[in-house]
Amino acid sequence: MFKASISVESLHRVVAMLVAIAVLAWSVGAYSNAQAANLTSISDTLTDSNATSTSNHTIQFTVPTSSPGVIAGGTIVVAFPAGFNVSTIVFGDVDFAINGTDQTLAAAPSGATWGAVVSGQNLTLTSGSGVVTAGQVVRIKIGTNATFGVTGTHQVTNPGVGSYEFVVTAGAADTGRTRVAILNNVLVTASVDTSFTFTVAGFAATTTINGTTTTGTTTATAIPFGTLTAGVIKTLGQQLSVTTNARNGFVVTVQQSQNLLSSTGADIDGFIDGAYTNTPTAWVAPSNNITNENTWGHWGLTTDDSDLNAQVGGGSFAGTGFVAASTTPRNIFAHSGPSDGTTVDKGTAKVAYQVQISPLQEAGTDYNTILTYIATPTF
Repeated sequence: MFKASISVESLHRVVAMLVAIAVLAWSVGAYSNAQAANLTSISDTLTDSNATSTSNHTIQFTVPTSSPGVIAGGTIVVAFPAGFNVSTIVFGDVDFAINGTDQTLAAAPSGATWGAVVSGQNLTLTSGSGVVTAGQVVRIKIGTNATFGVTGTHQVTNPGVGSYEFVVTAGAADTGRTRVAILNNVLVTASVDTSFTFTVAGFAATTTINGTTTTGTTTATAIPFGTLTAGVIKTLGQQLSVTTNARNGFVVTVQQSQNLLSSTGADIDGFIDGAYTNTPTAWVAPSNNITNENTWGHWGLTTDDSDLNAQVGGGSFAGTGFVAASTTPRNIFAHSGPSDGTTVDKGTAKVAYQVQISPLQEAGTDYNTILTYIATPTF
């Protein structure tokens, strides 16, 4: 009897212990299939990490393979750390994609449309009937980088300098954490010295300049027309070269000190017939009017710089257009940016000077004038 009594009591204790263990296991979920897991490959990429600046965010993560994901009616919550200002963000400033496929968003969920709402520091995406399953990649764009449907117009304002942790919760319990660093922008400075070189060179005979051909040789400092013959055109030229790093380029002008003047007081006037033509015009011979000494001889200039703007009065030098040499500076070479000294119209140009007299032009062996080139860069 004693042994039998002990055996029954022992059996009761064993049964009671097994029941207790079963109850405890059930209460802590030992038989549940849903397990919380960490989101993987989670990141937040900012377009501007400068303190207090506005920025777009691209948040991306992968739902773990052991997860039930986000079921219909479930949520994805992005918790912005304190200091980030998300108060202006609305659903139109958000793009939400699952495995690369953009989802339609609205203020509230309905069917396949997800709701997107900001409350406090949290952006909450709520499913209507849509789901996110294990292994799928989720991408959330916030700001003006959101372009699906409508383009976002608001951005998130960064806090001060520091390291900040973002918490993302997908579905009932899957979470992930990532960090961004907010820091002051780095100012990079540099200095480039200005440079400007202007040179003048002579030409040999038979050099073509804007449709006319030189008849003699020049140097950098001399344009010797020599002896002039009535009715015969003489043409001489020079090469102008500019090398500069001026941001807005340069202008080269030329001016004469006087008409071609002899010690006798006789002069060779400006093209055409002493009218000092400003509008580039095709060359014509002096009209040789016995009552008007201005018509007995004239001289002028042309340039092959096809980029040069029209002179005073309109027109252009294209097509062998000439203007008078003048005591007023005339534009003969220009460019709107840096130049290399060799590229035609940008770094180099040719200018030609042409003279023609009639039989009435007064005799003189010392007609002369001084030409002054002025090159002006604009940095």
